[in-house]
Amino acid sequence: MAKLNPGDQAPDFEATSDTGSTVRLSEFRGKKNIVLYFYPEDDTPGCTTEAQQFRDDFEEIKYLAAEILGVSTDPVTSHQAFKAKHELPFTLLSDPEGKICRQYGALGLLGGKEAKRITYLIDRDGKIAKFWPVVNPSRHTREVILALRELTKGRAD
Repeated sequence: MAKLNPGDQAPDFEATSDTGSTVRLSEFRGKKNIVLYFYPEDDTPGCTTEAQQFRDDFEEIKYLAAEILGVSTDPVTSHQAFKAKHELPFTLLSDPEGKICRQYGALGLLGGKEAKRITYLIDRDGKIAKFWPVVNPSRHTREVILALRELTKGRAD
């Protein structure tokens, strides 16, 4: 597992989204900041709380020129049901083999197959701007918004 720090180039990846399309991190370079959040499992209490917080703060995050990408090892069909049930307006990515989770140090402990709950803020240049190794699902989006405000301060879009 790679140890990634602020200032490091974010590893590129591609994954299948909840719509069945392929998403590449590099597609956003030069265009948007990325909130890349990893979570253990669709429709569990903490993961639902975190996703609902991102949903409720989606417009503000979007206003701050950021795209939200949620990643777990769940299959696309699980993501589709989770997204529909909770009316999530952002993209969920399926990482069934844990490849992206491994790249970002987010694979469960002791070889676990679930993602750990961590978040990266990636700037428009594809560099890691901030990393949250510990996340409180009910307060996390406020931390992300504060970091996005700092990142976009003084930038005209």
